[in-house]
Amino acid sequence: MGKVLVTGGCGYIGSHTLVDLIENGYECISLDNYLNSDPSVLDQIKEITGKEVHNYPVDLVDKEALSKVFQEEEIEAIIHFAALKAVGESVEKPIVYYRNNIEGQINLMECALQHNVSHFIFSSSCTVYGKAETLPVTEETPIASAESPYGYSKQVCERIIVDSIHNKNMTACLLRYFNPAGAHESLKIGESPINPPQNLVPVITEVGIGNRKELKVFGDDYDTRDGSCIRDYIHVMDLADAHTKALKFLESKQLVEGQAEVFNLGTGKGTTVLEAINSWEEVSGDCLNYSISNRRAGDIPAMFADYTKAKEKLGWDPKRGIREIMATAWGWEKVRNKM
Repeated sequence: MGKVLVTGGCGYIGSHTLVDLIENGYECISLDNYLNSDPSVLDQIKEITGKEVHNYPVDLVDKEALSKVFQEEEIEAIIHFAALKAVGESVEKPIVYYRNNIEGQINLMECALQHNVSHFIFSSSCTVYGKAETLPVTEETPIASAESPYGYSKQVCERIIVDSIHNKNMTACLLRYFNPAGAHESLKIGESPINPPQNLVPVITEVGIGNRKELKVFGDDYDTRDGSCIRDYIHVMDLADAHTKALKFLESKQLVEGQAEVFNLGTGKGTTVLEAINSWEEVSGDCLNYSISNRRAGDIPAMFADYTKAKEKLGWDPKRGIREIMATAWGWEKVRNKM
């Protein structure tokens, strides 16, 4: 069997998935241009697993450099994380997002098909559903108009994969996940972006550690339990486990060649912004400095997943809740800040 190529392997979800893959016996290589990551994570992966992962510092938009990776390595499967992912930034810089995410996907798929890669797993997002009219969201929920260029790029990339593998010797999983958070239990790796994070959990921990002045809660008058928005937070190691299980699912040949399967990855339980804050306060024993602000344009009141399909077909069941997410995220934040 050939190697598993993890694009964005030095990033947040990619690094945790590398750990899970290695611990399940897979030989992996990484491809990451360090745009929003740090190569030092490779040393931490080695500390956790005892295995060294080679990274190719290649940009997916550079087709020539990417092709050389496929010429040098025998790649059996690809797990594709590498993408720009900030919703707000994508609104400000749509061309940058389309070029990076979509052109990168096209180049990667061309190389994969040319070199007879058997399996492709795509890091998609619940943003492909747009404003879902019913909850929880299932895989049958209609794909609505995307709310951002980032969300649209995920929709387009999914379509590129489905169309490209039709009648080809490849199978694929499109994993639509909700809100990844938390860190590896060893606290050797976690969310450590180069650019300031915009998602809730790392913002909470940065306020808690003193690197941000306060957290703004955008709206407390939604039709929810406490008026704040509800999201489905999933522990990053549960998410990593889902990617390994998706690969095993593809290897089991339950899909016919040329077929792609979609899976939602979430806990099925929504957590409000204020509940997440309360969870951090319980874990840390401290009070968070936050204020209530006006609603933010583009936010929807609630979004959470039905993961029944992943449970039935992949044998996947998330084991950790919001408390474990906050405990590991806070532990990691303290490690990052040497406290």
